[in-house]
Amino acid sequence: MKKIYIAGPDVFEVNSIEIGKNLVKLCEKYGYQGLYPLDNVVDFSQTKHKIAQDIFDANIKMIQEADTVIANLNPFRGKEPDSGTVFECGYAYGLNKEVYGYLSDSSHYIDRFAEDERFAKEGSFYDLDARVIEDFDYPLNLMLSCSTKIIEGDFESVLKFLKGRE
Repeated sequence: MKKIYIAGPDVFEVNSIEIGKNLVKLCEKYGYQGLYPLDNVVDFSQTKHKIAQDIFDANIKMIQEADTVIANLNPFRGKEPDSGTVFECGYAYGLNKEVYGYLSDSSHYIDRFAEDERFAKEGSFYDLDARVIEDFDYPLNLMLSCSTKIIEGDFESVLKFLKGRE
């Protein structure tokens, strides 16, 4: 049975355990084994740095064990995906794993910026801090969009896509 690492900021939700159980059940429904980060056993009586290192090490091990990573790339605390999730996608890509991401809205990245949040100059768009806004007709930064198969929808949409390829 193929293993899927479930990446995303869902681990920060109040009901993160319930969310994880539901995502793992969805994996099982489609014939996969889901690996959810909060299923790792961590000793929370240690120092914060030791806890963080143990979480990191356990998640890395799960990614290494997985055949595929499915990542929630919806905006988290701003316009961008969760930075930890982005790291996990890059790490998995570097290990030659299949990496999939889902977005509820996969419109172009430039469109995430409202008219009053950007300005045009010499054929490019800039944010209000005068930094270029990437515009390659991708929903996210090119480094993520070129390394990750991005699917509009939800976690189950990716599972359906994967099952349809088999």
